[in-house]
Amino acid sequence: MKRIFSIVCVLLSLLPLSAQETYQKEAFVSSRGDTLLYRLLRPAAVKAGEKYPLVLFLHGAGERGNDNEKQLVHGGQMWLNPVNREKYPSFVLVPQCPESGYWAYTERPESFVPAEMPLDNPISPVFRTLKDLLDTYLAMPQVDKNRVYIIGLSMGGMGTYDMVVRFPEIFAAAIPICGTVNPARLKAAKDVKFRIFHGDADNVVTTEGSREAYKALKAAGAEVEYIEFPGCSHGSWNPAFNEPDFMSWLFSQKK
Repeated sequence: MKRIFSIVCVLLSLLPLSAQETYQKEAFVSSRGDTLLYRLLRPAAVKAGEKYPLVLFLHGAGERGNDNEKQLVHGGQMWLNPVNREKYPSFVLVPQCPESGYWAYTERPESFVPAEMPLDNPISPVFRTLKDLLDTYLAMPQVDKNRVYIIGLSMGGMGTYDMVVRFPEIFAAAIPICGTVNPARLKAAKDVKFRIFHGDADNVVTTEGSREAYKALKAAGAEVEYIEFPGCSHGSWNPAFNEPDFMSWLFSQKK
């Protein structure tokens, strides 16, 4: 019953709204009774018979909570830019990880050194609910299943790697920013197109995570680009979002 209720809520969210220039506040309830808060931005105009890309955006650890607001602090505004909305109409999902959660893992990893990152960990409870939410949108006829993208920064960058490793068949492209992962996992994601960003002065999640991920993906035959910002610390999402072709690269990718 809760699953049906969640699907109905998603369908109702497609109805016309008086205020089109903002994110809708939503709460997804899984069939297990788990709740995940998220924000939804729809195309400014959903045309009958047309399909639109879907972007899943994963925030960092500092934006965890239950206010359904903080996850929009970094990057939320770029999707509201009227030029971007006109050129790249899409569904944008921005879930909020609970304060006690950590996207891909049940808790914060003890080490961010790539070789010491978890290798065979089960899917986290938060990601299990997020996958259920994602499936709900993928089932909608308005979503182009060949153009599903994932972006994540810091904790969300780690989550981006985890999601594409677990579900590579879903995503056309992934943009992990200042993240890390055990590179031995990445062979499973060789068919996903990657663009990786990191600041070379990052002392929170060091560049080793992105550099090793890049090398592992290249070795696996993946289509991958790595951009490193000189002198940039952990906030490398700012120059990443300001890359002139950030949007055009993302939305040109297809399965």
